[in-house]
Amino acid sequence: MTKTLIKAPFRADQVGSLLRPDNLHKARIDFQEGTITAEQLREVETQEIKRIVDKQIEVGLEAVTDGEFRRRFWHTDFLEHLNGVEGYVPDVGYIFSGNEETERYNIRNTGKISFNPDHPHVKDFIEFKEIVAGRAVAKQTIPSPNQLFNIGIRDESIYPDIEEYANDIIQAYRDAIKAFYDAGVRYLQLDDVYIAGLSSPDIPFNDGAYSREYLIDLALRVVNGVLEGKPDDLYITTHLCRGNYRSNWAFSGSYDLIAPTLLAKEKVDGFFLEYDDERSGDFKALEYIPRGGAKVVLGVLTSKKGELEDKNEVIARIKEASEYIPLEQICLSTQCGFASTHHGNKLTEEQQWEKLKYIVEIAKEVWG
Repeated sequence: MTKTLIKAPFRADQVGSLLRPDNLHKARIDFQEGTITAEQLREVETQEIKRIVDKQIEVGLEAVTDGEFRRRFWHTDFLEHLNGVEGYVPDVGYIFSGNEETERYNIRNTGKISFNPDHPHVKDFIEFKEIVAGRAVAKQTIPSPNQLFNIGIRDESIYPDIEEYANDIIQAYRDAIKAFYDAGVRYLQLDDVYIAGLSSPDIPFNDGAYSREYLIDLALRVVNGVLEGKPDDLYITTHLCRGNYRSNWAFSGSYDLIAPTLLAKEKVDGFFLEYDDERSGDFKALEYIPRGGAKVVLGVLTSKKGELEDKNEVIARIKEASEYIPLEQICLSTQCGFASTHHGNKLTEEQQWEKLKYIVEIAKEVWG
């Protein structure tokens, strides 16, 4: 089968998460306090997902998401439902810039890892696709398999060999992709902070047991292993993120360290890359992406604040990027979602919709 169903990623695209409205925040608190049931919480989520699907279509997006409204965190909610993984509350959260500590929650390895055929996100997508009802492409976002390689997750008594750990993760994600495909997913995004972090010289991603070069190669092998045998009409992209929590960021660094390996050889259909400020470096790393290969979704607009960027500057940056990769391989989005966690970034929902509408407008001006 040839790839004729859709052309993802789209010229005007989005990373996926959207600001949670006040009534959803209240419903979550009420559920935690025991004043409403899980079914009542889910009904609030469903009604709000219906509303934001309509809004995404209204602003002109061809791919819509559920805003990740059924999740608290972009990654842990998916990963803790894999077999062999559990969520827990650590002693400290992750420390972002400005010494801001995130809400304390993480995941850890507790047994052999495999895909849970009753994973709730598959059911969530089936309901989401029914809401979209063919009016747009229903995009599914999940954390990259490489998120399971962050320090402190692997239990070395269960997996003394990191390669065995990698093999089980690859199989779990192959099974996950098949389950989502069977549920109707044709546009899937893997969100990957780990890979982006491998390109940040300031982050120690291991205890000295493995070199950064080895970990970069392993990250490539994991993603490409997951992608082996995927259906031709399933588009899979990856978003390389440097952290997104209440408009704050976790680390800096260009893509230069990972570009010769990951950007050159990762077999995805598109890279969502953060380029919204000086922390991201220049566009030179894009020259490693094969011509005619993966598309690059330039995140030159920011989701961290509501003010609209100057249109001429955005177009100039697209032109600058086209010096390293052909314009026909470039798309446009914000650098990240608007609410990677339930807290959300520091802007209003109206500003969120205006920014997404603005991306559609600029894309039409650049590409027609």
